[in-house]
Amino acid sequence: MKKRDILTPIGITLGFVMIILAIMSNSGTDGFLSFIDFAGILIVIGGVTGSMFITFKLEQIKLTGKIINETLYKNDIRLSELIRLFVRLAERARREGILALENELDDIDDPFIRKGILLVVDGIEPEVIKDIMEAEITAMEERHYKGRVILEKAGDYAPAWGMIGTLIGLVLMLNQLSNPENLGPAMAVALLTTLYGTVLANLVFHPMASKLEAKTEEEVFTRQIIIEGIIGVQSGQNPRILEEKLSAFLSEEDMAKEKEEEAEEFSGETFNEA
Repeated sequence: MKKRDILTPIGITLGFVMIILAIMSNSGTDGFLSFIDFAGILIVIGGVTGSMFITFKLEQIKLTGKIINETLYKNDIRLSELIRLFVRLAERARREGILALENELDDIDDPFIRKGILLVVDGIEPEVIKDIMEAEITAMEERHYKGRVILEKAGDYAPAWGMIGTLIGLVLMLNQLSNPENLGPAMAVALLTTLYGTVLANLVFHPMASKLEAKTEEEVFTRQIIIEGIIGVQSGQNPRILEEKLSAFLSEEDMAKEKEEEAEEFSGETFNEA
């Protein structure tokens, strides 16, 4: 299940707002307009776009919107709930048999967990199940990398094209050496393309790529827990032992939250009985 992550748009907006306020605080509204140069914008945006077309296939370019959209969402998977799920599955498997797990599939939305349970129900050996599911993790990492590298490359190309725009501006400036009064404005325009490329790289492209990388690492970690849970259920481990084993993956903060939830549930049950 995915949940909207508002930090990405907030971070990008906050960065641009701070840059704009810093410019306006020293130059005013009229001075801010001097930081807008459409020729420089065209050089950076057009150059980055052209480089991306050369670097990637059309099928990959079409996925750019979807990749950017991924930075606006986060996986809403609570490890404590995941552990409780496998404890419940282990209890049912020991009580009713492995085949009874097939009845649990309707209540499970995660396709990775569903696949693991189906493999267990089909009687696949634990080593084979682990190999299959780890292969899927590897394939997922490769897919995520191919998407993330688009943003990484855009972040690499943006400053380079900013520098190219600056060089173009400097050439144009040198052509006006006979008019000293035009050198200052010409130099300012020449430097703006470097500003545009650097801001895009360090405020948009590279941070988005880093967020996608962190999401991949988080998803790999979660899937490793799922594999351990699936193997534990398949091998008939005691539910309490399986819970202790999976709880080793929890951080101290997650364990504290789990204890609070258990305390709330216990107090609620006590209140209802009373």
